[in-house]
Amino acid sequence: MSPPLGVRSDYSAAMSSPVTFARDRFASLLGEAVAPGAFSARRAARPDDLRLQVRGVGPIALPVSIRQAKELCLMGQPARFGKGEQTLLDAKVRDTWEIPKSRIKIDKRQWNSTLRPILDRLRADLGLPAGCDLTADFHSMLVYAPGQFFAPHQDSEKADAMIGTLVVTLPSASKGGVLVVEHVGRTATYRSSKELLSFVAFYADCRHHIRPVTSGYRVVLTYNLLLEGDTVGSAAGRADSGLADELGRCLDEHFGDSDEPTRLVYLLDHEYTQRGLSWARLKGSDASRAATVRAAADAADCEIALALAEVHETWSAYEAEPSWHQGRRGRYWVDDDEDDEDGDDSPDDYELQELIESTTSLDCWLDESEETTPTSLTVSDHEVCATTPTAYLSPHESSYEGYMGNYGNTLDRWYRRAAIVLWPRRWAFAVRAQASPGWALDRLADLVRAGDVAVAREGAATLASFWRIAASGKQLLGKALTVARDLDEPGIAAMLLAPFQIEMLARTHAAALARLAAHYGESWAHDVVEVWFGRDRPVHSSWNPQRADWLESLPDVCEALRAAPKAGASTARLLSASAWTRLRESAGLLLRLATPSYRYKTLGELGPSVAGMLVSTAIIGAADLRDEVVAFLCQDNDDLVACAITALRAARAAGPPTRRESGLDVVARHCATRLKARLARPARATDDWSIEFPRGSHCELCATLGAFLGDPTRRSFEWPLAEQSRRHIHNRIDEAELPVHHQTRRSGRPYTLVLRKTDALFEREREARRRDQADLVWLGRTVVAQ
Repeated sequence: MSPPLGVRSDYSAAMSSPVTFARDRFASLLGEAVAPGAFSARRAARPDDLRLQVRGVGPIALPVSIRQAKELCLMGQPARFGKGEQTLLDAKVRDTWEIPKSRIKIDKRQWNSTLRPILDRLRADLGLPAGCDLTADFHSMLVYAPGQFFAPHQDSEKADAMIGTLVVTLPSASKGGVLVVEHVGRTATYRSSKELLSFVAFYADCRHHIRPVTSGYRVVLTYNLLLEGDTVGSAAGRADSGLADELGRCLDEHFGDSDEPTRLVYLLDHEYTQRGLSWARLKGSDASRAATVRAAADAADCEIALALAEVHETWSAYEAEPSWHQGRRGRYWVDDDEDDEDGDDSPDDYELQELIESTTSLDCWLDESEETTPTSLTVSDHEVCATTPTAYLSPHESSYEGYMGNYGNTLDRWYRRAAIVLWPRRWAFAVRAQASPGWALDRLADLVRAGDVAVAREGAATLASFWRIAASGKQLLGKALTVARDLDEPGIAAMLLAPFQIEMLARTHAAALARLAAHYGESWAHDVVEVWFGRDRPVHSSWNPQRADWLESLPDVCEALRAAPKAGASTARLLSASAWTRLRESAGLLLRLATPSYRYKTLGELGPSVAGMLVSTAIIGAADLRDEVVAFLCQDNDDLVACAITALRAARAAGPPTRRESGLDVVARHCATRLKARLARPARATDDWSIEFPRGSHCELCATLGAFLGDPTRRSFEWPLAEQSRRHIHNRIDEAELPVHHQTRRSGRPYTLVLRKTDALFEREREARRRDQADLVWLGRTVVAQ
């Protein structure tokens, strides 16, 4: 991959020109002291020690003859490949034959005479320290016939200790079938030998592919490379103490005397999965750098952790021209220069221009004791540094947006990297808490149980600057309620509970909430509940489908609170009163909507929430609150009938006592009266074309429109109007969904707006009467009659 504009191609200076920030110097020092390291390596050996037999073919003679290769193909089956959790078969991606393992027999004792020394040399070639060992676990035997290939891919880790892949190519007279391995912008190509065994090892996160075989047959044995030993521990003895001290000074400068918790996140060169992330299994230069950074952390009195990082970059970019090869089963991408053994010739579909935005998120922290902490944290750019720019890596996902007029020609890429995270010991609790709020609550609870309440309060106080953003998960509310009570400090307790929303409160939280209210007082509880309801947010942004669902479940929460000791009943009333305040405000906004169908629909959707509200007032005996809700529904406003009817339908399972105590019976009688009155109105005469003028503007244009709409005899109106005036009338008709066809006749000056009342006027009224009749019948049968 050629470097994008603005990214330097020499690794040691990639982050250091000029050195204006301590974090950039930190990354630069590590780059200068520890070379990027080999990502792949090759060794060769004579084939004398490989005694290989395949059932159905017999002993395999080396070099492999064309005759035996063809026989192997007959024994094989199309090779599959992994994609995420799936195992797929697609010859456009992987076209090769795989020999079943049950047919393969290798004389391991003889073979190890060659394999083990080769593995030790490859270990050293890959930059793994001498205290570690590589072992090879046989995976598969593959045969590539002419035209066959394997498209660019990345191997999955098939065991916790797997660190890479070993490809042993048997000698043959084949041509083509070159193995291409890529990592951080560098590429290595490996060809087979006619007489020698070729051993190629590479790390599991390297993308690689097999170019199409042009003649003959390529036969390989593949192995999973397993690591034994501790790479960082083994490298620690070689760490440069002078470099560690200088890195420590960078850390001191980076953290300074900050009053808020901060981190330094150093991105490593290799990619790891959660399964494979371990201090003991860091790869190549990552291990050497990690050992040095550990020493620097000790010098600067910092704590340290490993983490998985996902980097999302947005670049301005343009599509590049690809190059293709015609393989046996379709088109296949190849590099332009097949003869360049070490050149930077990996494919790329886009030309990167400038980096627009970059974000880094961390998960799965691993401390020095190898204890894993679930994490979800986005870190700021000023906390992140890297020796190798992310753009040199291969993204695991990309999305290109072409030119769209005033935006576009952007490429979004997502990369996976490992990271070393450092922070001052004085901020240890806050930094860990920001990364894992659940861990923080557990730790505070442990301190309280141990009698260290003062220490717990001191730790909790350090969370204030970020807690409202970090701790928003519903699963944390139960823990937070308990810890907030045990800390016995109202300000800190309120801060711990501030991130949550009322929709997260369930009946299982009732007892803890009641204890909190009893402990800190009703005024304190009221303020917390108001924050949960979104006191600081406008009504339209604090109301959502989750809020509606929660209100339907409010009776369950109130029932549980009523059963709780001490302040349970008063807390239930507090919740219900706050809920009704928000519900009434939302209903008021919906009543002002100009579009009738949307107003009818949304008010109807509010009904189940209103039903939950009324049933809750019956449970807690809040007659005054009930009467307020009932009075709102029973206004002289036909629009509210839809809300009241759906509320009654939602509460139809309630028994007669609950209906009386909740006021639902009053609402039902009111709805029946309104529906009867509407049905008692005479049906519209066939020649009555009058339309009720909608609420809203009262300008001169609307007065003229209103006169036309209200005239029962006029069906059409030709109205010369300027463009702005026509647009106003078009908008008014559309917004109010009037049964009026409106079109501009573009002749003369000004153009003429032609209005014509449509037959939808009569059909809408007939549909409204049918709906009212059905609702009245339902009321009489299921509610009023009872």
